[in-house]
Amino acid sequence: MKENQVLESKLSEQEIEFITRCLKEGKPLPDSYRHIIPFETKREYELTYADKEREEDILADTFAVPLQPVKTFGSNGDGWTNRLIFGDNLQVLKTLMNDPEVKGKVKLIYIDPPFGTGDIYDARGEAPAYSAKLQGAKFIEFLRKRLVFLREILADDGCIYIRIDYHFGHYLKAVMDEIFGKNSFKNEIVVSRGRNIAGARAKMEIDNDFILWYSKPLNYIFNEVKVGRPISEIKWTSFLMAGDRFPRERTFLGKTLLPPNGQHFALVQETVDKLLREYYIRLRCKKCSTRYYYAKSNDELFRRMKRRENRFKFYDITAESNVFGVWNLGNCLECGNENFVVEYLGASERKISNIWLDIESYSRSTNFPTENSEELLERIIKVSSNPGDLVLDAFAGSGTTGAVCEKTKDKDGHLAPRRWVMIDCGKLAIYTMQKRLLNLRKEIGNRGKPLKAKPFTLCNAGLYDYQKLKQLPWEEYRNFVLKLFQCRDERHRIAGVELDGYLGANYVLVFNYQKYKDAVLDRGFIDDLHSILGDKIGQRLFVIAPAASVAFLEDYIEKGNTRYFVLRIPYSIIDELHRKGFTHIKQPVSEMDVNNTVDAVGFDFIQIPDVECQYYLDKPKGQVGLGHGGHDAVIKIKKFESNIISKKPLHYENMETLSMVMVDYDYDSKVFNFDEVFYAEDLKKQDYEVRFNSNKLNGQMMLIYIDIFGNEKREVKQLKDFRGEL
Repeated sequence: MKENQVLESKLSEQEIEFITRCLKEGKPLPDSYRHIIPFETKREYELTYADKEREEDILADTFAVPLQPVKTFGSNGDGWTNRLIFGDNLQVLKTLMNDPEVKGKVKLIYIDPPFGTGDIYDARGEAPAYSAKLQGAKFIEFLRKRLVFLREILADDGCIYIRIDYHFGHYLKAVMDEIFGKNSFKNEIVVSRGRNIAGARAKMEIDNDFILWYSKPLNYIFNEVKVGRPISEIKWTSFLMAGDRFPRERTFLGKTLLPPNGQHFALVQETVDKLLREYYIRLRCKKCSTRYYYAKSNDELFRRMKRRENRFKFYDITAESNVFGVWNLGNCLECGNENFVVEYLGASERKISNIWLDIESYSRSTNFPTENSEELLERIIKVSSNPGDLVLDAFAGSGTTGAVCEKTKDKDGHLAPRRWVMIDCGKLAIYTMQKRLLNLRKEIGNRGKPLKAKPFTLCNAGLYDYQKLKQLPWEEYRNFVLKLFQCRDERHRIAGVELDGYLGANYVLVFNYQKYKDAVLDRGFIDDLHSILGDKIGQRLFVIAPAASVAFLEDYIEKGNTRYFVLRIPYSIIDELHRKGFTHIKQPVSEMDVNNTVDAVGFDFIQIPDVECQYYLDKPKGQVGLGHGGHDAVIKIKKFESNIISKKPLHYENMETLSMVMVDYDYDSKVFNFDEVFYAEDLKKQDYEVRFNSNKLNGQMMLIYIDIFGNEKREVKQLKDFRGEL
C-alpha cells in the first residue's frame, strides 16, 4: 500500500491518465517513465565496475538521431540501398533499433573497436597513427553500451564477432556473457596482429589479437569453410585401416589388391576411382619405391603434374624419382616386383579451426590505421552469412567489411554479395570508405578487374544540413523533426487543433511553416493557442519550428499552469529536455587521434567554417621538394574559425578548431576522391602551409577544410589560382 502511495506521489493526474490509456490500448510506455517505474533485473553473474549503467537506462537514455541522406551512389530498384553512416555509433544504433529494415534483420555483426589501451599503433608499425585513449572501466562501459544495442539489432539466427587484444579481452568476455548469455559463446579465434608488440622485461612479445564469436541462441548461421593445408601438413600415408570390411579387394590402376588380414582399404571402389583420377591415391613399389599415377602415358602425367592445382600432390617427386603414368598396371616397370603399397594423400584442405594464423589480419591498401584485411573479413562473412544477408560494422574504419560484402563469392566462384551498413564517426574514415567503395576490385586483396559496388547512400546522423532539411516535402520534414527531438509520431486533435504527437506524455505541435508561409510564431500565436487549448493539455506543450519563424528569444512562454516550449531548428539547447549535456563528435587533429573512442550526445547542424587562404607557387622545400624540379604549390591558411550555435558564449582562437585538410588532386566535379590528408598538428609545425608538388595538379583539385566538430568548407582550385612565387 505504501509503495503505491509513493508511486502516486511521483505522478501527476495527467501522467496517471496517460499510463492507464497506454495499458488499455496495449501501447508501450515512453522511456522517460523508467525513472519513476523502476525495473528490476537479476543475473547469475556479471562484471561490476564504476559507473556501470543498467541496460534499461542505456536503452532509454541514449539519444537517437535520424538519418539524413546526403548522396546516393548508383541507383537501385530492389528496395534496399546499402548505408554508409557518419555519426556517433551509439546514437545511430538507437535509431537503427527502431528501423524495421534493420532491427532483427542483421545476420552478422563485425566490429574492431579501439582496444582501450593507451598504446600507439599503426598498421605498418611505423609512424604513430592510433591512440586508444579511453581506458579502464570507461572503455568497458563504452563498449558495453554499444553491445546492448547490437544485441537488439541482431537477428535471431545472427552472429557477432568482436576483435580485441590482451588488454581488455578477458573483461569483454565477461561482458559478452552477460549481454548475450554464456551459452551463446562459440569460439575465441586467434589472429596474427602483423606486428610484434614488445612487452616489459621477463615477458613474452605479443604477436596475436583474438576475436570473440557469439551468436543468438537459436539456429545461428554456420557455413562450413575449408582452408588450405600448409605443405608441411600434406603427407602420403597408408590407405589401410584396422578391421575387416567386405568386399575386401579393391582395384587400383587395373591391379586388384587385397589388404592384410584384420585390415581394410579405407574407401569404396567408386571413391577410389575418383581419387586415382585426381592424384590423391597412388601405388608405390615395395621393392624399388617407383611411384605409379593414373594416366594414359608419361607425357600426359607430366603435363598434369605441371598444373597449378596439382603441384602440391607431387611434393616428394624429385629429378631422381622413378615415376610412371599408367592405367593398367601389371608388375613394376622398373624392377618387375609384383607387390605394391597403396598410398593416400591427405586433402589439400581442412575444416576451419579457431587458429587463423594462415592469413594476414591487418592490411594497408588504404593506409588507414588498423585496417582489417579482406582475407579476414571474407572468412568471417562466409562462415556466418549467406548471399543477400545484412551485415553491420559499427566501427567501420577503412571499410573492409563493406568492400568484402560486395565481392564475396560462392563456392562456384560467382559473386554472392551481402547487403551492408557501416558506421563511423570520423570524416577521414567516411571519405576513405567512399573512395574504396568507388574503386573496388573483384578479387580479395584489392586485386583483379574493377568491380562496381551496389548502390549505397551516404547519411549524416547527428550533424545535419539544414538547407537539405528545408527542401524536404512537408510530410518528410515533419517525420524528420519529430524523430530529431525524440517525439512519438501520433496525430490527434484537442479542441479542434491538430497535434502531431508526444514527447513523453506531453503534446507536440510541428509548426507548418510551409503551409503558412507568412505566419510568425510570436507571443500572439501562443496566446491564440492557449485560448483554444486552455487547461486541456496539462503542464507542457512543445512546438517545433524553424528558428527564423520564431519572434521571441525565450525557450518557453508560460500561460497559466502551462509552459509552451519552442524547439527551434537549427538546434537550440533546452536544458530541461536533456539529462546529459550536449557534446559534439570531435574530429582528430593528428594521425595519432584517428581511432580515438568517441561519445556524442544530441545533434547539431552544419555551420560552414570561415576560411581564408593564400595560394602561390614556391621553390621546392623539404620532403615535398625531393625528387622533382618544378614548383611546390602552397596553400597558406591565414584564417580558420568555426561557427558554432550555442546558448553559452564559445570563443576559440584562430586555427584552434582546425582538424584536417583533405585533398583530391584530380577532382572530376562529381565525387570527392581524396588522395591526401594534412592534419592540424602537422600543419601547425609547418606554419599552416599545405604544400605539395604542383605536378600533381593537372586539371582541378578539391580541398575540404574540416573543423573538430565535423563541419566542412570546400574549395575547387586550378593551377592558375596559384599565383607567382613569393
